[in-house]
Amino acid sequence: MAFVDPGWELYRSFLAVMREGSLSAAARALGMTQPSLGRHMRELETALGTALFARSPQGLVPTPLARELVPHAQAMASASAALQRTASAGRGEVSGTVRITASEVIGAEVLPPILAAFRERHPGIVIELVLSNASADLLRRDADIAVRMVQPTQEALVARRLGSVALGLFAHRRYLEAHGRPSLLAELADHSLIGFDTEMPYIRRMRADGLPYVRERFSLRTDSDLAALAAIRAGYGLGIMQVNLARRDPQLVHLLADELAIPLETWVVMHEDLRQSLRVRRLFEHVAEGLVNYLGGGPPST
Repeated sequence: MAFVDPGWELYRSFLAVMREGSLSAAARALGMTQPSLGRHMRELETALGTALFARSPQGLVPTPLARELVPHAQAMASASAALQRTASAGRGEVSGTVRITASEVIGAEVLPPILAAFRERHPGIVIELVLSNASADLLRRDADIAVRMVQPTQEALVARRLGSVALGLFAHRRYLEAHGRPSLLAELADHSLIGFDTEMPYIRRMRADGLPYVRERFSLRTDSDLAALAAIRAGYGLGIMQVNLARRDPQLVHLLADELAIPLETWVVMHEDLRQSLRVRRLFEHVAEGLVNYLGGGPPST
């Protein structure tokens, strides 16, 4: 019997089941009926010639093969989304959809006014903003544009270095009035420190020598940069944040500025194939200009 190549809709249903954990939840997420989604799963299993899920009282249990298929199906999903974004462009005008990804803090605290200014100039362009501290795979077209805090290495990417984000140690005046202000790095161990839960390689690279900024000393651990930022602003303790962001709030005090200054390189990146896309290129240039202004201490808008 000849092999029948499963259509994208079957893999889309498969990804929904893997993401939601049940047929009913996946059907709701896709706007389908549960019987239709169940039929998709049976058709995919028949086409592949193997079972993808084991049925149990607890629900669907993915087989090892199903887990191996996930990254490949996600690549198909990214390609499908990229095709839709490309096809969304109108003729003779700057329109369509552009997907941009950035870290939590850049995406939530810095990019919004930059994107708002872009919207005024190009109302025909729809922006999809993805906040994640993980680097999106631009080669797989998970996004069209990425703002990254590390230099990209893939040759097929167009990357522009914008400068460095200055990081420093800050605390709210309310906290310092209650607990005192440290004058030496060694004194940080006596304070409530806000830091990470999972140490990533970039954290180890940027940690200053002699800084007692390690997980065991933290009074608050979180892998969400936005949560850490909110905790600093709330007066929970001392934490690291972008100097330019802290300047917006006169209640935040820069501590040990001479001893603790951490530069974090900032890049804006896109796939080289997208240089021919006018809408992507214009957003790329606009974001780069806005971020250069922000890194220089100006307002984060253009």
